[in-house]
Amino acid sequence: MPDNPRRAALYVRVSTDEQAAEGYSLDAQKSILEDHCLAEGLDIAGVYEDDGYSGRNTNRPAYRRMMDEIDSWDVLVVLKMDRIHRNSRNFMSMMDELERNKKEFVSCYEALDTSNALGRFVVDMIQRMAQLESEQIGERTKMGMREKAENLGSEPSAKETMGFTPPFGYRISDGSLVADPNELPIVREVFSSYLSGETMDSICYSLNRSGTLTRRGNPWNKYNLRNILHNPVYAGYMRWEELLIPHKAELAVSPEDYNRVQELMASKVRDPSKRNVRLLPTVDDF
Repeated sequence: MPDNPRRAALYVRVSTDEQAAEGYSLDAQKSILEDHCLAEGLDIAGVYEDDGYSGRNTNRPAYRRMMDEIDSWDVLVVLKMDRIHRNSRNFMSMMDELERNKKEFVSCYEALDTSNALGRFVVDMIQRMAQLESEQIGERTKMGMREKAENLGSEPSAKETMGFTPPFGYRISDGSLVADPNELPIVREVFSSYLSGETMDSICYSLNRSGTLTRRGNPWNKYNLRNILHNPVYAGYMRWEELLIPHKAELAVSPEDYNRVQELMASKVRDPSKRNVRLLPTVDDF
């Protein structure tokens, strides 16, 4: 092993659609990448996980944090190229940034060498093929999931949950969404604290200080807390694009209080053009 082994940034990602349709596993990805680092004598500088994010854009918290911390690692390691990007333009932009910073890129499954012109050409071609496949799969998945969502209101499909991974506070039992008795009270406290005027930072601090961890055993941060506050499932609805599908599981927050949280969060966005508030129907709407 070299005296100064290269430092590796491990990036793993799974999107909501892939969780529902393909059964991707973050843990499986990490295990393979860790084995690769061990075999190649790489030190692991950090593991960056984007759970439930599409690879078609760069609006992913772990990905952004990883690129912000580019000085802390020497080589970026992924399982497959489509784990880091499903958009050719975004991928090549990232490769340009890696080259400017003299960083290497490793895709375990494709075993590509990006240090030469031929390797970069092959990478570009594979990315374009992956983008085409992603768009085709996306079109087919969207059609099937939309049809499923539109039929959820009638029996016997009312028990179905769109195949999604239940968020913190819920679990799946006999095909139905049900409350997790240990987690749902924590979600209620998060909504209550935010409505009472606490900041996300202070809520995270309180949760972490009390030893409360996320389902994956990690400390709380603003990103996963924001995901909870924005998720309509806690107020009685699963969302598929613009469709809202009611579920019968125990609520963490009323639709009225959920809407107040959305308006409060939007009011703190500095750019008015980005204040996109998606409210739920309430009793007064019927």
